[in-house]
Amino acid sequence: MTFFRFLFTKAFLKQLLLAVLALIVLSFLIMWWLKSTTNHGQKIEVPSLSKLSLDVVEDKLGELDLRYEILDSANYNPDYPKFSVIEQIPKAGKYVKEDRKIYLYLNPSGYRKIQVPDVIGRTRRQAEPTLLAMGFEIGKVSYRPDISDQVKEMRYKGEKLEPGTKIQKTAVIDLIVGDESLNRVQQENDNDEEEQPNENEANEQ
Repeated sequence: MTFFRFLFTKAFLKQLLLAVLALIVLSFLIMWWLKSTTNHGQKIEVPSLSKLSLDVVEDKLGELDLRYEILDSANYNPDYPKFSVIEQIPKAGKYVKEDRKIYLYLNPSGYRKIQVPDVIGRTRRQAEPTLLAMGFEIGKVSYRPDISDQVKEMRYKGEKLEPGTKIQKTAVIDLIVGDESLNRVQQENDNDEEEQPNENEANEQ
């Protein structure tokens, strides 16, 4: 009974009140510390970094107490300057806290290099769609005497281009194609040979 009587004494109640007050004060101090260290409630609008060089990006983010990290290079976009920001995370207009890191994708210096498909021996009608589908452009088409209309050679910047060579996407490839002239000559010779016996038979009669 002595313990229960102590719980209702003024000394105990006074100590309990002091403990509650101390707990409340401590809670307020902890909340204040958390707000100050985590920048609670502080928001910074992310600026648009599109098409900006890294030097400009660094200055712009530094003024806002923000940092950046380059993730990778994106696919080349000719509408953006080389090595400029082509994409950012978070997007412009979003709100972040101080010292937040902005992730950037940069525009490469040009289109990536890809292998040239083997269209040698294919007709022009087959070869051109294949090259265009890969992202190349068709340049000058020259003709060479041949029995067929097949592609005989590819050239890039005046040099012979071997299938499998890696060149920049959108590169202009020239084609040398057979003109089927030898096929026409062969047909004319065959026709002459067919007419020759008829002339001999006519002479014999």
